[in-house]
Amino acid sequence: MAMQLGGSTDEDEVVSTINTTPLVDVMLVLLIIFLITIPVVTHTVPVVLPKERNQPLQTTPQNINISVNKNGDIFWNQTYVKDLPTLVDDLTKVAVVSPQPTIEIRGDANVQYKFIGEVMYACQHVGILKVGFITEPPPHGAGN
Repeated sequence: MAMQLGGSTDEDEVVSTINTTPLVDVMLVLLIIFLITIPVVTHTVPVVLPKERNQPLQTTPQNINISVNKNGDIFWNQTYVKDLPTLVDDLTKVAVVSPQPTIEIRGDANVQYKFIGEVMYACQHVGILKVGFITEPPPHGAGN
């Protein structure tokens, strides 16, 4: 560093050098913070996390699809069921088959829950052990 004493007629001369002292101070503080926090982050409890797997089940011929539209109409494998007692009679015949088929309930998104509840209750009442709900898969890339 040069220093100029006396003899200068231009006292308002602009200094064009950058003062790096504050920059070095900030960088040293950040370095110390990182050196302290890195060992804390790396020393955690070792845990093996489960892998996400969402595979849709394939409908097999022995599965029975019970669909409920938004008006509460019940369909047994695309065949209209006129009332709930008829559904109970059909479920009673299926409940004694070995192995028992899976009942897949497809409910319209706008149906009142009581219609789905009636189908579930009918399955429970006759002793159906496997009841599933069929839904639309989320759009590709959602939830990632």
